[in-house]
Amino acid sequence: MKQPITGYHKDEENDWVAELNCGHFQHVRHQPPFINRPWVVSAEGRKMFLGHKLECKKCDANVPKDY
Repeated sequence: MKQPITGYHKDEENDWVAELNCGHFQHVRHQPPFINRPWVVSAEGRKMFLGHKLECKKCDANVPKDY
């Protein structure tokens, strides 16, 4: 199920995590060539992607909210 990004935070390993509208968290890493998300490395890029929908596998699996 696709859910919009409502915010971000960094985890204990300093990786960016998207906070989704459903209450789940999802890592949004930029690690080319495997994961290509250059927008995540700048505050401006992250701001532009607020509201962007990501596939939430936790919703599909009926997992409790992360926050």
